[in-house]
Amino acid sequence: MEHISKKIREIRTQQELTLKDLSEKTGLSVSFLSQVERGSSTLAITSLKKIADALGTTITSFFTEHSEQSFFVNKEAQEPFRLEGSNVDYVRLGGVFAGRMLEPLLVTLPSESKRTVTFNHPGEEFYYVLAGKVIFNVNGEEFTVGPGESLHFPSHLPHFWLNPWKEAAQILCVLTPVIF
Repeated sequence: MEHISKKIREIRTQQELTLKDLSEKTGLSVSFLSQVERGSSTLAITSLKKIADALGTTITSFFTEHSEQSFFVNKEAQEPFRLEGSNVDYVRLGGVFAGRMLEPLLVTLPSESKRTVTFNHPGEEFYYVLAGKVIFNVNGEEFTVGPGESLHFPSHLPHFWLNPWKEAAQILCVLTPVIF
């Protein structure tokens, strides 16, 4: 994920922001941001979202360059990616255009995986399990969701997921706001 670190630094310096400025905008420490830009620290999706918001961009801009809008996403363009320090595979399924509000993703949650970090943020989340099973914990309530079942909740509630079974789970996920 070295290219993500370089892209963060590039955008920050283009905007003539210091690490201290970015720290104040994100609530992340200067030392952590410095480690991120040097590629010596892993970066959770929530931290990456804070950085993107502070820089006035989307998470997608750290991964690829998009100069044009694109509504159709063919199979060849659906390349899996992982966030540093994560074992979860993500595939962007949505088009690219200004003002989009939804973030559709195909998520593969490996077998016997746990999500130890609890998230909460603005927006909402929808999950439809295609294969396997996933335990979602939303606001302290546990839901076991299997193939053909779904879960939809406001993202401001504390939440996490895990897959304690021996089979990987494949999930269609639609989030707001756009994070990639």
